[in-house]
Amino acid sequence: MTIISLQNIPSRKGVVSRSVSFENNGNTLKRTLYTPETSEGALPAVIVTGAWTTVKEQMAGTYARELAAHGFAALAFDFTGWGESGGAPRYVEDPVVKTSDIHAAADFLNSLDEVDSARISGLGVCASSGYMADAVADNDKMQKVALVAPWLHDAAMAEGIYGGPEMAASLIAASEAKDAADTVLLGASATDENSVMYQAPYYTEEDRGLIPAYDNKFSVASWKPWLTYDSQASADRLSKPMLMVGSPSIALLAGATAYEARTKAPLEKLWLGDDVTQFDFYDRKDAVTTAVDAVAGILNA
Repeated sequence: MTIISLQNIPSRKGVVSRSVSFENNGNTLKRTLYTPETSEGALPAVIVTGAWTTVKEQMAGTYARELAAHGFAALAFDFTGWGESGGAPRYVEDPVVKTSDIHAAADFLNSLDEVDSARISGLGVCASSGYMADAVADNDKMQKVALVAPWLHDAAMAEGIYGGPEMAASLIAASEAKDAADTVLLGASATDENSVMYQAPYYTEEDRGLIPAYDNKFSVASWKPWLTYDSQASADRLSKPMLMVGSPSIALLAGATAYEARTKAPLEKLWLGDDVTQFDFYDRKDAVTTAVDAVAGILNA
């Protein structure tokens, strides 16, 4: 199958973008706000976040740009310690920190005159689905949530994914070492078996995710917050309208299934065919277009 990547489209007809920044916990976060070129009145807004280790120029920017074409003010940003944003330690995949950043993003959008403060929502792709669901469940400024190709693990699932209880425990122990924050691994590689994502599609392809803006790094200090994170827990608190977009071929189907069974939130689902993989949702044109159409419909309803 030929991948037609939206990531390689530098602009979108009818969409303008501008760089913005603001503070969270003393750190300056860099973001891009995408808006329709012409609009009347205050816009519905959406915060868009991407997969673990990624930056705003990857799937977050892709979805934000497409949502702006549907009439949204769409914000993509670099989390604390990643990309162009400030903060230390660097390259730590910490769900608590990233969820806090989403709350700060909601505050920022709420402050803009061009945004309808009664219509601010969140879209999380892959790993950030858990962070986004957490944030929307607890933030009065955010009204709806959409999850695309959601990765929603709890600690038990993480143990199974990362080699069992002993391996997970060893990774957590490594992340607690004094020098853990200074021990940085290669994020993705087609040739280095020691990379965190060895031979992973999208991340290792220069015409897709392996772009100059991508940090492609992973701090060993990430293992404890990542492996012990319970992205299922927000299902008990979430009561706002929710959309889940995926397919039988997403990376953690069991997590999506468990979340669906557990949540009491009003939930709608769009499930694409077996041929649409986790990585296809990041930038394959037809998959992204179908997902964005559904997300725009739900968030604008």
